Amino acid sequence: MTLPGTGRPAYQVVDPATGEPVRSFPYATETEVADILDASQAAYLDWRERTVAERADLVRRAGAALLRRSRELAATMRLEMGKPLPEGIDEIEYCASIFDHYADQGPALLTDEELTPRGDGRAVVRSRPIGPLLGIMPWNYPCYQVVRFAVPNLVLGNTVIVKHAESVPLTAKALEEVFLDASLPHGAYLDVFATHEQVEAVIADPRVQGVSLTGSERAGSVVAAAAGRHLKKCVLELGGSDPFIVLDSPDVTAVATLAWQTRMHNNGQACTSNKRMLVMADIYDEFVTALVTEAEAVDTAVHPPLASRAAAEHLAAQVEDAVAKGARLLAGGVLASDGSARYSPAVLVDVTEDMRAWHEELFGPVAVVHRVTHDEHAVRLANSTPYGLGCAVFSADPERARRVAERLETGMANINTASMDGPELPFGGVRRSGFGRELGPGISEFINKRLVCTVVGPHV
Repeated sequence: MTLPGTGRPAYQVVDPATGEPVRSFPYATETEVADILDASQAAYLDWRERTVAERADLVRRAGAALLRRSRELAATMRLEMGKPLPEGIDEIEYCASIFDHYADQGPALLTDEELTPRGDGRAVVRSRPIGPLLGIMPWNYPCYQVVRFAVPNLVLGNTVIVKHAESVPLTAKALEEVFLDASLPHGAYLDVFATHEQVEAVIADPRVQGVSLTGSERAGSVVAAAAGRHLKKCVLELGGSDPFIVLDSPDVTAVATLAWQTRMHNNGQACTSNKRMLVMADIYDEFVTALVTEAEAVDTAVHPPLASRAAAEHLAAQVEDAVAKGARLLAGGVLASDGSARYSPAVLVDVTEDMRAWHEELFGPVAVVHRVTHDEHAVRLANSTPYGLGCAVFSADPERARRVAERLETGMANINTASMDGPELPFGGVRRSGFGRELGPGISEFINKRLVCTVVGPHV
């Protein structure tokens, strides 16, 4: 996109409810990027010397500042990517819990570890920061994704530079203000409206010690390659095609309703959304009927838009490909004709391996349901994707569900619950869903576990 009247490329807000542009910001100049790198390094040299308790206190203040702006930020997210106001407020409140968690637990997570060396002397492993970090963040959870990267690293003593998605610049600006308002030193947290070329230059800069990306496989491959060339640590949180397996249920309608509500959260735009529902044959028809009832009850006039018209068109093309090749669309699946990003929530069945919907992540409100005939079939189908983020397995027999879940190739598994979330729980996947962990003990991803050995006695 370009900034009107200048020809300069820009970060641009486009209201997904109307398709109309709202506001643009130019990409950073080379001088601005250089200044940001200088400021981040200068702040690091100060920030790393403060005690963990002092850093944690300032981070707690930033969380309180974020919470005070919850309605404002929720309205900004609704404008930029279509998130309903209540969901936006929920996102901010969850973010605030991440600030509080690391303010409370950060000092304990970063305490020295005493070792017992052979012979005389003392050995201690100390948790030390490594330097400025780059975070490349997506649009689907514009506050949460940033917070789960930035907060633990700030408590650790690293400084962070955030390159946010080009469609959410207002949220990006507001988050930077939150940290400044909490009196963190200038440079501890900085936002940059960088081009792709500038991102590569930031990764290459010797002062930057690591990069974390949440986004697509393609973006992850590019960033990992750049990080590898410059011997930088990276964490990748990429796509997912999470299975939601129902082996049996005493209340099929209730579990179908839970599956639908989980799929519709954030309008289906979540990497951990249940992209594939695998349902045992003896309850499959009842389950699908309940899903269709849910879909038909949606008021499409008020259902939120996807984040962009391009995203809605991409989803529609994936569904159209499936239907053209024999899949059945039982409800929804209508792309708005008014130029907005609205797409009516859909139920899609009979998806086969020759369809895009089998292999690709459907990032939107489409429930894909597969019939499975036995536990081994469910495991085989669940593992047939290149992704490996999360899964959920339901059964009246928890041990049966556990046995199935144990065989699924994912970074996270849930038994008889759609998911468990909390700042104390690590988040991440395997295979093409990425590597590394955020939240919980993920504070140790960008850390120098420095060994300090001391021998007491006369010098040799």
